[in-house]
Amino acid sequence: MGQLQIKTIFPREEKNMNKKVVSALLCGAMIVGAASPAFAAAEGKKIALVGKSAGNAFFEVAAKSFVETAEAAGATVDVVYPETATADAQIKVLDNLISQQPDAICIAANDVNALQAKLEEAMDAGIKVSSFDSAPNKDSRQVFINQAGTKAVGKALMDAVLDITGGEGQFAILSATSQAANQNAWIAVMQDLLESDEAYAGLELVEVAYGDDEPQKSTDQTAALVQNYPDLKVICAPTTVGIAAAAKYLQDNESTCKLTGLGLPSEMIEYTGDDDAHSCPYFYLWDMVGLGALSANTTIALINGDITGALDETFTADDVEYTITEADDGGTEVVLGEPLQFNSENIEEMAKLY
Repeated sequence: MGQLQIKTIFPREEKNMNKKVVSALLCGAMIVGAASPAFAAAEGKKIALVGKSAGNAFFEVAAKSFVETAEAAGATVDVVYPETATADAQIKVLDNLISQQPDAICIAANDVNALQAKLEEAMDAGIKVSSFDSAPNKDSRQVFINQAGTKAVGKALMDAVLDITGGEGQFAILSATSQAANQNAWIAVMQDLLESDEAYAGLELVEVAYGDDEPQKSTDQTAALVQNYPDLKVICAPTTVGIAAAAKYLQDNESTCKLTGLGLPSEMIEYTGDDDAHSCPYFYLWDMVGLGALSANTTIALINGDITGALDETFTADDVEYTITEADDGGTEVVLGEPLQFNSENIEEMAKLY
């Protein structure tokens, strides 16, 4: 996979910038689709890919790319979903996987700390442990594959709220679960900016609600936010499940409250537009196909001993050199790129991809 040079596009930048970024992502997706192996063959190696929950379209796109990339290198991948989006359910999955002794486990964690004992048990048994999308704590993994820098995502979301509110007023956050490591990290960045940066002084965060990455609960939470805060200007949903549910509710009910966050273009296309008829002026995500491929390549590098997950190690995946850097929690990570904005000018093209 060629590295995608993804830029954050703000709404008042020139239109041709949107076209350049979309073209780059389209080209990159075609390259990723070829799934050429980046490392020495991983023939016969077994990898378990553990999701947060079943039915998450974001994870399914990344998982498909992960599987294609790993299989192209000769590995086999078992994609496993817990029964519910909880740490306890993932612990049951890990119990079963450890007994099967795969060469590696790559997990999107439902909790930062609760999985530590099981993941340490896996590593003690010689199983390589990587994570992507949502990281367990630094002692529970060897390396985290981060879709975008935590601060970059948090600031992009906060800037979107600032822009859509017109610089002042009430906003709320509709997150996934209260234990979700990635959402909590992004929200922490947003709260820090709100408290420390005068640029956001006119904004008031009235509530952080949790839809538990369930469509119906996310819809119910959206309805409650609108009802409880009549002056609410924006809901920011840093979850693909939450933003889709909120977008439908707000648009169907012709709410004046607007929406932004992290979403899938294919799920948000009918709700995206900078006018009164649409609930979401614009939102963000990243190259999910690239995230899946990079996660597979990083995991294979661990298996083959090309890396251990230590700080400043480098490895090459599809002719791109990556450096392992320090994560916000003191562990290590590989960062894919920056968040990409989806708006009325590029969403039709991007919805063809995911």
